[in-house]
Amino acid sequence: MNYALIPGGSSGIGLEYARQMAARGWNIIVVSNRKDDNIRVANDLSAQYGVVAEPLYADLTEADAAEKIFGYTEQRGIKVDVLINNAGMLLFSQLVNTPTQQLERIVALHCTTPTKLCQLFATDMAERGGGRIVIMSSITAWTPYPTISHYAATKAYLHSFAQSLWYEMRGRGVSVTAVYPSAVDTPFYDLSDKMRRRLLSCGVMMSAESVARKALKAMFAGRRRCIPGLLTKLEAAICYLLPAWALLPILKIPAVKRILERV
Repeated sequence: MNYALIPGGSSGIGLEYARQMAARGWNIIVVSNRKDDNIRVANDLSAQYGVVAEPLYADLTEADAAEKIFGYTEQRGIKVDVLINNAGMLLFSQLVNTPTQQLERIVALHCTTPTKLCQLFATDMAERGGGRIVIMSSITAWTPYPTISHYAATKAYLHSFAQSLWYEMRGRGVSVTAVYPSAVDTPFYDLSDKMRRRLLSCGVMMSAESVARKALKAMFAGRRRCIPGLLTKLEAAICYLLPAWALLPILKIPAVKRILERV
């Protein structure tokens, strides 16, 4: 039985990953710290697609979260063929105004737990001769982003980690695909429905369904990188080429200064 493990699979892009993998006939393990949502999503997937879908509660910011998740699969004799590291959090604030506990959580969620999950499951995949891993980075990995410095830095870590892991695993039958979305229509953004529709229609924001679809296409093709959407590709190129000092004049704009002062 083919299983896909999806941390952060109860909402947002993770939920779309779960739906689209289930539609392909894959059995799903939905992992998040939302117990009721996990159960609801697993039941919906089983009913709609006729697959085995298991809810697994886990606080992915805990130091031993990866070991607990891997232990769960080992105890049940489940061999995970696809690992989609999707769980994330977005917090708008300047570093000096960010509670230390929040910093610890975002680093654990974006860096520590995904790294350990990859270590555990990639080792098992390599021993069996194959598997696929998706790592969700972000367009913010390529340039400084004031007010989300902590978020962007963790995504830069995932960018570097995913690219290095691709080289390490390429000769062992395990593909690694890093995904770099820009703004996605998820609960991360506190926007009105009207504004969401406007941003989606002009391509500034992408739907979770579209991001997951493009990312899975890249994963099954064995590609090491996926930048979903034309505007996102353009943004990535600009961010890559733009020197950091070019942000300084922008930060002096009164409207921008007021935003920075609020966060």
